[in-house]
Amino acid sequence: MADVASPSTSRTGTEPSTAELVQRATEQVTRLVRDELALARAELTQKGKHAGIGIGLFGGGGVMALYGAGALVATVILLLALVMPAWLAALIVAVALFLLAGILALVGKKQVSRAVPPVPEAAVRSVRADVDTVTAAVKDGRRA
Repeated sequence: MADVASPSTSRTGTEPSTAELVQRATEQVTRLVRDELALARAELTQKGKHAGIGIGLFGGGGVMALYGAGALVATVILLLALVMPAWLAALIVAVALFLLAGILALVGKKQVSRAVPPVPEAAVRSVRADVDTVTAAVKDGRRA
């Protein structure tokens, strides 16, 4: 069972010794692990670059959407200004926006209060039940 990659042989000249085979296997496994780690590192770097570009583009889209919303608000103000004074139209739109912001803030606060404390309560209960089960089994085992 000679290794094609390394043509060195044992002292007898025909087959490598067990020690040599073990040494080669160790070197090959080490090289394989290093190569796999390098491949994983390169792949993660490439994916990280794509993720960074995607996040940047997503953020840019969000900024453009914000500008679009501002233009839409200005359009509503100008539309209302056709039937009332411009200052009154701007005031009405501003009050409506503040009301919407207040409602969103209250709903957000309610959602955050549901998440506090940030402890996975179901998982903690499950782990405690598992510990209690194991403890009871150990105690029963000692009694027997």
